[in-house]
Amino acid sequence: MQNGIVLALFAYAIYAWGDGLIKALGGHLSVFEIGFFNILFAGCFLAFMRPDGENWLHFWRMKRPWAVHARALSGLVGGVLGIYAFTSIPMAEVYAIIFLSPLFVTLLSIVFLKEHVGPWRWAAVVAGFCGVLLVVRPGFRALELGHLATVIVALLGAITVILMRSLAQEKQTTMLGVLVCYGLIFNGAAVAMTSFTVPDLTVTVMLVLVGLCTAVGHWLILQATRRSPANDIAPTHYSQMVWAVILGAAFFQEYPDWLTIVGLAIVGASGLLTILRERVRLGTVRWNPFGRNRL
Repeated sequence: MQNGIVLALFAYAIYAWGDGLIKALGGHLSVFEIGFFNILFAGCFLAFMRPDGENWLHFWRMKRPWAVHARALSGLVGGVLGIYAFTSIPMAEVYAIIFLSPLFVTLLSIVFLKEHVGPWRWAAVVAGFCGVLLVVRPGFRALELGHLATVIVALLGAITVILMRSLAQEKQTTMLGVLVCYGLIFNGAAVAMTSFTVPDLTVTVMLVLVGLCTAVGHWLILQATRRSPANDIAPTHYSQMVWAVILGAAFFQEYPDWLTIVGLAIVGASGLLTILRERVRLGTVRWNPFGRNRL
């Protein structure tokens, strides 16, 4: 197995544990406070993981300002809504809906990139939505705002993939620095206008660990992409659905039934089919390596 694939599997496992910590924090702090401290601590750790040849002092120098700010705004909204989703609905349902993102990329590419979509990719889109319906089962149980928030997160993830095509020459420090600024200012202002809960020692340790998971996951993905092509790494993203089932059952008493397991398998298969068809058609994969608009 290629080193890049192993690193990516570790990265997505760490991301999943960070999401589990976020879910656990839901009963202690507001969404905005979790978001603020996540970005604050992740930014502190990332400051020591500067890519070679880049300088944090010059992060504000941009080649494509509109795309950088659009990506930061997408990441900000996706991050806040993602936290809300994880703290309000089961982890398996969050991941199932978030993994509609590659299918949204297909739909957006038709509208904005005027791409032709063949029958296999349309089949993947239909299968993915059917898989999510099996997991969520609208009409058989009540839908919550967390489900809507997760759909928006998936859509924003797809928009980020489209935007990243114009950011290939932009520095990592620029994209991260702008996103950190957006997150700290927005979440800090939201906390100031609502309520601030002073975290106790246990909650503080959990917040630090969330930031550490975000930073280490990001660093591992960057290392993975340097060692293996995106075509090989992209499928490892779906390992998070396995972690969602494991963590949900182990810590939050979220036990998926057989329909949920089948639905998750269909969502994963549809995403992998999309990746396969893009690899055959384009020779490469359009893929957001940081999942749901992470840092």
